[in-house]
Amino acid sequence: MTTVSMKIGGMTCGHCVASVKKALETVQGAVVEEIAVGSAQVRYDEGATSVGALSQAVEDEGYTILFTH
Repeated sequence: MTTVSMKIGGMTCGHCVASVKKALETVQGAVVEEIAVGSAQVRYDEGATSVGALSQAVEDEGYTILFTH
């Protein structure tokens, strides 16, 4: 498993946190470790998914990926 830290633009409240968490949890092979307004830390199985898929899930909810590390 690999861990990625994501900085996310457009998150302003608890509803945003819940939306992003739900979106990330739908990605097969991903486990949300920590999430807060503006950021998320996700552990994922490289054989099942990618940073690109995680980013796309967040963007599909209407938020912007500012940085991944």
